[in-house]
Amino acid sequence: MDGDLRDAPAASAGRAETAPPHSPERPDPAGLAALAARVREDLEILCLPAKPWVPASTHDGQPVADVVVVGAGMAGLALTASLHHLGLVTRLIDQASGGREGPWATTARMDTLRSPKELTGPALGIPSLSFRAWYVAGFGAQAWQALGKIPRLLWADYLQWYREVLGLRVENHSRLLDVQPRADGVSLRVGDPRRPADAGHWIHARHVVLATGRDGLGSPWVPAWAQSLPAGRWMHTGHAWSGERLRGQRVAVIGAGASAMDAAAEALEHGAAQVTLLVRRPDLPRINKSKAAGNPGTAHGFWDLPDDWKWRYRHYINREQVPPPKASVLRVSRHPQARFMLGAPVTGVRELPDGAIELRTPAGAVSVDTVIFATGYRIDWTQRPEFAAIAAQVRRWRDRFPTPPDQADEELANSPDLGPLFEFQAREPGACPGLERVHCFNFAAVLSHGATTGDIPQISDGAQRLARGLAGRLLAEDVAHHFDALVRFSEPELIGDEWSAALPERS
Repeated sequence: MDGDLRDAPAASAGRAETAPPHSPERPDPAGLAALAARVREDLEILCLPAKPWVPASTHDGQPVADVVVVGAGMAGLALTASLHHLGLVTRLIDQASGGREGPWATTARMDTLRSPKELTGPALGIPSLSFRAWYVAGFGAQAWQALGKIPRLLWADYLQWYREVLGLRVENHSRLLDVQPRADGVSLRVGDPRRPADAGHWIHARHVVLATGRDGLGSPWVPAWAQSLPAGRWMHTGHAWSGERLRGQRVAVIGAGASAMDAAAEALEHGAAQVTLLVRRPDLPRINKSKAAGNPGTAHGFWDLPDDWKWRYRHYINREQVPPPKASVLRVSRHPQARFMLGAPVTGVRELPDGAIELRTPAGAVSVDTVIFATGYRIDWTQRPEFAAIAAQVRRWRDRFPTPPDQADEELANSPDLGPLFEFQAREPGACPGLERVHCFNFAAVLSHGATTGDIPQISDGAQRLARGLAGRLLAEDVAHHFDALVRFSEPELIGDEWSAALPERS
C-alpha cells in the first residue's frame, strides 16, 4: 500500500521507456529461469526458510497469523521475505492490483532510479536476489556494464520477479479499513477497494506491520490556498495522473525537488504549452547532504543515538533539503517552454475572467491552466480513518522531547516516537493494550530509526532487524509453551547399543 494508489490509473503508459537502448525490451526468460534455480539452491544451502515454529492460535474461530504486513511495495516484500526466512507465518496485503503495488508504475515519474545501480536493495544479503543478478540474467553482463541508472519500470519488473521467485503471496485488492489492537494481538478489518460499499472482513495477527510508504501515516500535503482553486484544476505529485491530460496547457509546478522535476518533465514530454516551476528559495539546493549519512554506522546504529542527535541529524537534512538529481533538472530545462522562477512563493491566487488561474509571487504573476503541487507529504492521522482507534493513543516526539529552540520542525515533532522494533508507544501507559503490537515500518519512522524503512540502500538492514526482533518477541510471548516443548522433546540421539560398559578390573 505504498503511496496513494486508490485505483488510480498508471502514471505512465506503454513499456518503451522502461528498456535501456542497449538491451532488448524484455529480459531473457531462459536467463531468469536459470537465476530462479540459483536462488532456490542458495536458499537451500542457507537452510532457508526455517520451518514454522510459533504455536498456532485462533481468534473468533479464525486462524491468527504471526505477522500481517500491510503494503506490498519494496519494504513490505523485503520484510515479508525476512519473516518467511525465520519461519514466521505471515499474510501480506495491499490495496492495489497485482503489479501496481508501490509507486513505481503509478505515481513515480522519473526515467530512472536515483540510487546507484550497484546498491543491493532488498536482496537480504543473498547475491542471487539482487537487481544486478536479475539484470545480468535477463540482459547480459555487457548490458550491465553499459547501464547507467536503473530504469524505473525495470525496477518494478525486478520487484515482481523477487515476489514470485520467493513465493511471496500478496492478497491484492485488500484495503485496510480498521485497526483494533488487543492485549494478545491485533484485528484488522480489510475491504475490497473496487467495491466502495464493501464493509470488509476481519483478519487477525499477533503483530501488524505498516509498510505503507511515503504517506504511511498521512497524505500528500498542499497549502491552504489550494482549496481556492477551481475543482479539477490542480493535483499533487503523489496522485496518479497521466501527462497526456496536460497537452497544450500552461502548467505551474509548485516546488523544486525531485518529484517537481519529474512532474514538470512529464507535462513537457506530453506537449504542455508552458511549464513554470515556482520555487520559494532564491536558488536550488546544490548538495545532497543525506548522502553523507549513508553508511553502515547509520544503518545499524541510528536507533541507538541519543534523541538530541537524532533530531539534529534529521532537522539538518530537512533544513538543507535534498536537491533534485542533475539528470532530472536537465530533463526539464532542455525544453524551451520550461521556466524556472526562483524566490517565487505564491502570495495570492485568483481565477481570471477567461478561466485561467493567476498565481501572484514576489517574482511576478503567472497565468496557468493547471497547478501541480510538489509539496511533499505530512503525517496527518485525520486523513487516515483506518487508524481512528489508535491515532489519539500514539505518542509523538512532541509529547516527550523538548524541541531545541533553534531547530523547530513540525514534521519531526509530529513523528511517532517508536520503540526498538518500530512499534508505536502509548501516550498514556496502559491506555491502549496491544498498541505496541502495531509496528511502523514506513517513512514516519525516519526520526526514530533513520532511513531503514523505504530507501534502497538500507531496506535489507531495516527489514532483517525488524524480522529478527519480531521472532525474538514472539519467542518471549510463548516462552512457557516453548519450555514445555523442550521438556516433552523425546527424540533419542542414542538408543543404548552404541557402546559396551567396561567390566570392573580385578585387583
